[in-house]
Amino acid sequence: MALKQPTGQKRLTNIAVIRLKKGGKRFEIACYPNKVTSWRNKVETDIDEVLQTHTVFTNVSKGEVAKTADLKKIFETDNHSEICLKILAKGELQVSEKERQANAESMFRDIATVVSDKCVNPDTNRPYPVTMIEKAMKDLHFSVKPNKNSKQQALEVIKQFNEKEVINIQRAEMRIRVVAPAKDGKKLREKIRKIASQVEEDSFDEDLQMVVLIDPGCYREIDEIVKHDTKGKGSFEILNLKNVEEGDEKLG
Repeated sequence: MALKQPTGQKRLTNIAVIRLKKGGKRFEIACYPNKVTSWRNKVETDIDEVLQTHTVFTNVSKGEVAKTADLKKIFETDNHSEICLKILAKGELQVSEKERQANAESMFRDIATVVSDKCVNPDTNRPYPVTMIEKAMKDLHFSVKPNKNSKQQALEVIKQFNEKEVINIQRAEMRIRVVAPAKDGKKLREKIRKIASQVEEDSFDEDLQMVVLIDPGCYREIDEIVKHDTKGKGSFEILNLKNVEEGDEKLG
């Protein structure tokens, strides 16, 4: 005799569950793995790529669909698609301990990769291998924050490396060219020289032309100075995003 599955049940597998507790009740939605973060970061914009089904559940794993009366009372609508969006925005992503650990390990390596890509040993101007950055992060006892992206945390790692002198490191410098009309050149030249870590070219014929190395964090400041001091007549271009020597830094 065939078993009859209870009405209102729908079993789903290989899913990411988002849970929201509201009005003393629990509501869940079933999403595709790895899509929730993309949606929240506005990388993914197609809701059908995020939701496995436009259905609100009380328990996804058991396939129990939420009652219409409860939805109307708590969300003031019984439109499942609308409620799914609310749960997607405010709900908590349910992750197993094994998944959480795997995600943390993956993000830890992503952060180390960003640091390796953006920084150099200032003594040699060479980048550190990712493995050396990971070891230094472990020495720092750095803990991954799942609610922050890898780039934000990489900047925090660089800051902590310098504050605690865990590893000799600095941001790889950016090479830029600044060109400005002669009448604005003298004033602009002094400002650029104060910000630049190194001046490679500095000529003053009909126009001021400078090629300098700067910390990437000074990019906007120089851009604004050039625009303001020349009233938009000067130009500012990036020649190299990273001024580095070829090859990784090696252990002695």
